[in-house]
Amino acid sequence: MKSIRGLADRYSHWVLLMPFLVFFTLFILLPVIFAVLLSFTRYDSIQSPVFVGLQNYLDIFTHDTVFMQKVLPNTATYALIVGPGGYILSFLLAWVIAQMPRIPRTVLAIVLYSPSLLGSVALSTIWGVLFSGDRMGYLNNILYSLGLINEPVAWLTSAQTLLPIMIFVGLWSSMGVGFLAMLAGILNVNAELYEAAYLDGVKNRIQEIYYVTIPLIRPQMLFGAIMALVNTFNSPGLGVALSGSNPTPDYAGQLIVNHMDDYGFLRYEMGYAAALSVVLLTFVWIMSKAAYRMFEDRD
Repeated sequence: MKSIRGLADRYSHWVLLMPFLVFFTLFILLPVIFAVLLSFTRYDSIQSPVFVGLQNYLDIFTHDTVFMQKVLPNTATYALIVGPGGYILSFLLAWVIAQMPRIPRTVLAIVLYSPSLLGSVALSTIWGVLFSGDRMGYLNNILYSLGLINEPVAWLTSAQTLLPIMIFVGLWSSMGVGFLAMLAGILNVNAELYEAAYLDGVKNRIQEIYYVTIPLIRPQMLFGAIMALVNTFNSPGLGVALSGSNPTPDYAGQLIVNHMDDYGFLRYEMGYAAALSVVLLTFVWIMSKAAYRMFEDRD
């Protein structure tokens, strides 16, 4: 009896972890493994996969001119602006809101968090009215009334304006769970630590943020950075939803996710789409490791 009880105590944590491990294996680990294996094949979802080795990866970086000239630069531009920009904006707004009384703080937190809950279809519906390409679009109507334009501007189908609009909408909807995590972390910092910091020589709010707030909410900052990177690289078809087509006009708003959908679900080149997903996963992993190194606890 004692041996059974000792065995149960020794492995009880595995029993508690089992539901998470099962779902993690079924919905994350196995799909990733299958995607990696499929990326080495030519597969059209009808016939059996044919092993082609590294050919899909060679085609991505040597023959796919759309990927190298349009998709990769678009993804890098979007990620470098919306990722760090949305992250910094989330922290600044979380810090500002944390200084407010409870009721306005709660209302503003809900208002800022709500856009992140909207899907790309809802976002395209909201912003599609503002950036509509006819004279009834709000932005065109305002520019008409000011005498700044003589004919409607096709904001969402123009190669010059689609990506900047995507970046703007991405920043507007970037206050997600990372924003809430940083807000919670700031609110839970002991006020006595700020008082002690001022006694030790801190002179203003900027030094307070740098020497007290950021070091004390480092785990929340790391979580927010990881979530910002993942959400940015996996933007769910924002350009496609805004422009109404995949590929987007002149590939101006085409990101890696859209390129994957194009090859996987429109051209049925599943092996090539799987290779693109592995490339995207590699980018996310590299950026996540960089964020971890930046915010890891060095003590």
